[in-house]
Amino acid sequence: MKKIMSIFAAAALMAAMVTGCGTNTDVPTDGAAVSEQVSGTVATDGSTSMEKVIGYLSEAYMEENKDVKVTYNPTGSGSGIQAVQEGRCDIGLSSRNLKDEEAKDLEGTVVAIDGIAIILNPENPIADLTIDQIAQLYKGEITNWKEIGGNDAPVVLIGREAASGTRDGFESITGTEDACKYSQELTSTGDVVQTVASNPNAIGYASLASVKDTVKAIDVEGVTPTTETIQNGTYKVQRNFVFVTKKDTELSGAAKAFFEFATSSAADKLIEEAGAVPVAR
Repeated sequence: MKKIMSIFAAAALMAAMVTGCGTNTDVPTDGAAVSEQVSGTVATDGSTSMEKVIGYLSEAYMEENKDVKVTYNPTGSGSGIQAVQEGRCDIGLSSRNLKDEEAKDLEGTVVAIDGIAIILNPENPIADLTIDQIAQLYKGEITNWKEIGGNDAPVVLIGREAASGTRDGFESITGTEDACKYSQELTSTGDVVQTVASNPNAIGYASLASVKDTVKAIDVEGVTPTTETIQNGTYKVQRNFVFVTKKDTELSGAAKAFFEFATSSAADKLIEEAGAVPVAR
């Protein structure tokens, strides 16, 4: 991470100018701002799919701001949103947009875009599926891989638990809400990847940033999931990574400074290195 610290000079200056707990700014006679670094703890809670993104952002920010500690509790999107509502964290992490009832009291700020990769075991010869085929698989309408040109083997459907933002995004895009016939519902993105890697008949979905070489991310309707195809919208299975905060309640001190850094253009390179796509500015 140290190799990228040079891109944070502007962000550090911006953070230092934030008025709040632990931040003091004096302006000397020559007009240059001289500031103490912000200090304190920033508590984040939520999406396991956002692990790499929040990891890169927090590591870089803490490297530049030695007196700040950014914590991450990987509980899932629904739990992270609830943690913000209950005041148990500063920033919730959600890999889906807020629902209407949540948006009454909470604010969602898109920090990055994520492609949801459709993953298969490397032994599976299938290389491309349409969204309709994916839906038919997960609804149990296609039960054997040979029906779509694969091996003569039963389809094993792997997915996330009900509170998962990844599941919410996947089911919304494929039109399979409340219709999936999961063989297993797992509590983390890593578990999905590991399970698909160990079963040649399995299919799963996972954040593109979390896909390892133990599985293969297939094309969807002829489009490979990449940064470019997610940014331009041609890869259809994608969703937002969202910072969740309370409406009408301003973050203070280190939390405010970290939020402003993470949602600025200074964080774009980090987001790309974490395997996600920066938002258009």
